[in-house]
Amino acid sequence: MAPTVAIAPTPVESAETDLLAVPVFTGGALGPGGEALDAALGGDVTSVLAETGFKAKAGEAVFVPVAGRVAAGAAVLVGLGERDRLDLAVLRRAAAGLARAARVRTDVTTVATTLAEVVPDGAEKTDAVRAVTEGLLLGAYRFTAYKSEPDGSELERIELLGRGGARLARTVERAATVCEAVAWARDVVNEPSGGKSPAAFAEMARERLEGRGVEVSILDEAGIEAERLGGVAGVGQGSARPPRFVTVTYSPPKARATLALVGKGVVFDSGGISIKPSSGMETMKTDMSGAAAVLAAMSVLDALDVKAKVVAYVPMVENMPSGSAIRPGDVLRIRNGKTVEVLNTDAEGRLILADGLARAVEDGADAIVDVATLTGACVVALGEKVAGLMGNRDPFVDQVRGAAERAGERVWHLPLPADYKALLDSSVADIQNISEGRWGGALTAGLFLEAFVDGTPWAHLDIAGPARASRDDGEHLKGGTGFGVRTLVELASSFRRPAARDRDPDRAGGRHGS
Repeated sequence: MAPTVAIAPTPVESAETDLLAVPVFTGGALGPGGEALDAALGGDVTSVLAETGFKAKAGEAVFVPVAGRVAAGAAVLVGLGERDRLDLAVLRRAAAGLARAARVRTDVTTVATTLAEVVPDGAEKTDAVRAVTEGLLLGAYRFTAYKSEPDGSELERIELLGRGGARLARTVERAATVCEAVAWARDVVNEPSGGKSPAAFAEMARERLEGRGVEVSILDEAGIEAERLGGVAGVGQGSARPPRFVTVTYSPPKARATLALVGKGVVFDSGGISIKPSSGMETMKTDMSGAAAVLAAMSVLDALDVKAKVVAYVPMVENMPSGSAIRPGDVLRIRNGKTVEVLNTDAEGRLILADGLARAVEDGADAIVDVATLTGACVVALGEKVAGLMGNRDPFVDQVRGAAERAGERVWHLPLPADYKALLDSSVADIQNISEGRWGGALTAGLFLEAFVDGTPWAHLDIAGPARASRDDGEHLKGGTGFGVRTLVELASSFRRPAARDRDPDRAGGRHGS
């Protein structure tokens, strides 16, 4: 159960809470509430800073003895780094650091903090409240389903000390709603693949979406064959656990635009016949992170009163080697009729996404975003914290990038050079699923997907890096991160139908290439 968050106009010395937190900047400058706490503790805050050499890096924390001199059971100083470098990302990171500091103590179930009273230059109070709420809730997340005795405490209530109002209360409520969706995405990503067959994952999605203002349709293997979803059927045929194809429709009254979301749902990726080494499989239970992000985002659109129509297409498969698995050299026919020569069965995500993209085009989407843990090449290029962003129309790519920036998720726009398309030429089919040569794998994967959008404004998010964290870092904890949920919700909330000139395939250009 996620902790509740509320704004309370309580002085720091009077806050009745298990843990009281005030911010401090590099150099020892105290943030809001710091001087009042220092006075109540007889100068002990200043003494702790001097004696411990606390650097106050963003997210660092140090405890201060209270000995009954304030209403709180304990107090902690939370670092914000250098004041002139403060931004919302730093604030979110500091709040997550506070959540982790609270978790270390077994006696902490309530936290009160003045962190949200720190507003970076150029930001508004609502921005600060949102960032702190997100940092605390995401930093407090834990996956304990398989722990016999979970360590540390479980936060139940968080108070943001300071002046409130209806607008800030709505900001907290919205942030908490989105973070709860991120937590669900993390839960299903962290779930071991043994309990997450395509059928089980589809049922998890149905349960999550029930009563949330959306319609859910699930195709089984027979339905997938009947609908000519050749990529999904082909990848799924190697597993004893058959594939599913989930469609989720959110259709508010008077919607004037339709956004399509496509999420890669590979519940486990062995590589198929082109089998991975054992070390390459260790994190492959998370290869459905794109699907989890899309489904989580769909689950909160009604609660957030999103005005656009949003339709999600989520293919779910398990990629396994067997006597029935597709082989290198086989040819699959995708929903839109295009044929694909499969040269590497470990490049399977793009095969199932192709069916989802083709369905989105066929259903008349105004714009499409696909989200996928697609290529190791993107991790090589951008590391584990930044997603690759590609697309065929700069104005729509800018919409997606703007949504990511507002959501606090890092993306980087990569090109789709038109002359690289020749690397996907097949001698026996319309296209092959991997490129010739070793280089530019993230880009050629994007170009492969572009071949199935038929000129519809489209953006591709390769989240292979940030979908999972190798250690606790900021608001992300080791394991599935739920990356993409906040961006998709923000995009859906602000979605603008691309102008007609930006939908014309003959007028592509800009950073897309020549």
